[in-house]
Amino acid sequence: MDKPITTRLPREFISGLKKIAEKENVDTSTVIRKLLSSAMKEWKIEHALEMYAKSEFSLGQVAEFAEISIWDVPNLLEKRKIPLNYDTEELEADLNTIIWKKK
Repeated sequence: MDKPITTRLPREFISGLKKIAEKENVDTSTVIRKLLSSAMKEWKIEHALEMYAKSEFSLGQVAEFAEISIWDVPNLLEKRKIPLNYDTEELEADLNTIIWKKK
């Protein structure tokens, strides 16, 4: 269930929200929800990538936490110049899994 919250915003934020609402032809509450949703998704991605860079998350954990496809993670790492933490042992384990599943 949706729950209302109250917050104080600087005048320039309110002005900006009203301009966006006019352009989008929606109310300011819709604009706030849309922008907040986008910011939260971006925060999750950034946080997950930070945790990966610290070796605290695996590729799968990044994808799960950020709610994105695991196939998107390497591209995000490359864009942010974060090296892939994937050694030969992990590669061999993955190859063995692939070979085992083929049988």
